[in-house]
Amino acid sequence: MTLRALERRIVACRLCPRLVAYRERVGREKVRRFRDWEYWARPVAGFGDPRARLWVIGLAPAAHGGNRTGRIFTGDRSGDWLYAALHRAGFANQPTSRSRDDGLALDGAFVSAVVRCAPPDNRPSVEERDHCLRYLAAEMLRLGRVRVFVTLGGFAFINVVRMLRTAGDVPLAAPRFGHGAEWALASGRTLLGCYHPSQQNTFTGRLTESMFSAVFARARELAGV
Repeated sequence: MTLRALERRIVACRLCPRLVAYRERVGREKVRRFRDWEYWARPVAGFGDPRARLWVIGLAPAAHGGNRTGRIFTGDRSGDWLYAALHRAGFANQPTSRSRDDGLALDGAFVSAVVRCAPPDNRPSVEERDHCLRYLAAEMLRLGRVRVFVTLGGFAFINVVRMLRTAGDVPLAAPRFGHGAEWALASGRTLLGCYHPSQQNTFTGRLTESMFSAVFARARELAGV
């Protein structure tokens, strides 16, 4: 199965009744500032370069971000931070991500989330998470050139570690999430921890632009691009 075929399978998924109901309700009710949008309101597949050496993984699409636009980290403040950082590091052709047809292209990078539907309060259940991990694992099999994983937030970090262990690519030391934490994997690849560019982190100064940029500069060095 190609990445494109996997994307179609992800978009058609209806395994989690609570998430299906929530994403579709948000798409019907909208919010005032996006009342003229036709919401995507479906699962959101990964986005980027199939030959990526860097794979960035977050928690889930935002209710009025990816769930609205149909592209991960697109149309919300977290995405503004992420794609600007990828642009500064040379992985993106532009620093903004507004819609699926805005011309954004990634070079050497791929972006996904652990959970593919927007969850209420950003809190997927264990069952919902496990349903989606199959898609993350399927993407990994098709992203055979990846050398560096950047996990945005503790949830992504924990679940990427679970996925890697299941695949037999275990960290060489017990991994513990932290911003800028770096873990060697048995395959020779590297896992990097990074604070999520949520408003909770960026508005409070817990995550600064320079801190965020440093992670992607290091990722580029490790990826050898």
